[in-house]
Amino acid sequence: MERIIADALDANLLPEIFNNAYHGIAIVGLDGKWLLVSKSLCDILGYTEKELLKGSFQEITHKEDLKIDLKQFRSLLRQEIESYKMQKRYFKKNGNLVWAQLSVSLVKDQNGPKYFIAQVQDITEQKEEENEKEIIAKVVKEQNERLLNFSRIITHNLRTHAGNLMALTDFVEDEIKEASENDSFLALKQAIGNLQETVAHLTEIAKYNNQNKESLKPLNLFDFAENAIYNVRALAKNNHCSIQNHINPSYLVLGLEAYLDSILLNLLTNAIKYKDHERKGHIVLSTKQAQGFVVLSVKDNGLGLDLNTFGNKIFSLYQTFHKNKDSKGVGLFITKNQVEALGGKIEVTSSVGVGTEFLVYFQCSR
Repeated sequence: MERIIADALDANLLPEIFNNAYHGIAIVGLDGKWLLVSKSLCDILGYTEKELLKGSFQEITHKEDLKIDLKQFRSLLRQEIESYKMQKRYFKKNGNLVWAQLSVSLVKDQNGPKYFIAQVQDITEQKEEENEKEIIAKVVKEQNERLLNFSRIITHNLRTHAGNLMALTDFVEDEIKEASENDSFLALKQAIGNLQETVAHLTEIAKYNNQNKESLKPLNLFDFAENAIYNVRALAKNNHCSIQNHINPSYLVLGLEAYLDSILLNLLTNAIKYKDHERKGHIVLSTKQAQGFVVLSVKDNGLGLDLNTFGNKIFSLYQTFHKNKDSKGVGLFITKNQVEALGGKIEVTSSVGVGTEFLVYFQCSR
């Protein structure tokens, strides 16, 4: 474009090009004064052609951008660079700011530099959208930090008070022997125990914020699965469940040891807990690779779920779907948060009376 404009200037065709240019174009003197300006540039800056030609670009450039602009301008004049581009702000005639994408090149002849050719594109709307997104992101980040701090304070204080209440009930039992036979006292103690358990769950949940990617490390999924299967072997045996590990031993995933342990244990104990007592339980762990992820499948032949009814609640907090006295509705919520904290995702397919399959997408270690 700069070469075309330079040639056109010499051929006296510049007015035609200037009048038909979509973005602003200007010929600028070696001192920064406007020599020729296009109609579109006048429209962008809000000045008439006559008004612009009386001054220089320095006069209407925002002071925070002027230093950078002049530094590049002088480097170009000294022929240290061939051209430069930058985003800058101009003051319009009405005082408003306009953001522009500026491109500048130098035209010279055998005697040296002659003038500058500047192209100006109005990007105000784009910058406003970017600024709005930055503001929203900042507000969300600050709110998340406040909520995280609030949750930590609340869980700490609740844990302290719940512990004190349980200690008091122990003192009462020691000093008043008949208290342990009083139904109201036993109900109170059970309620305090439930409160402690709830606080423990909330404390765990408060821990799961996104991890710094640099803290993730390559982990062998097969080895962690073997360890998880070993840890639930007694539970599986008592519930007549078999577990098969078909995970590819060579697959490494990015993760944290504690999170990977927890994810595998939660999914295995969940499959055991919700087995169909009419038949022997069968759980299979397998893997595949897809789109940069190692996808872990944990598939069982248990009770299954009606996903049309419960599908949007399955990973919600305190949601239970079967009449199991040990169900708290916390495990899958924590598991989902852990998986997402590792940069992955979790999906589920299920059929009542057939079984359930969880698919966990872990980042592949390259």
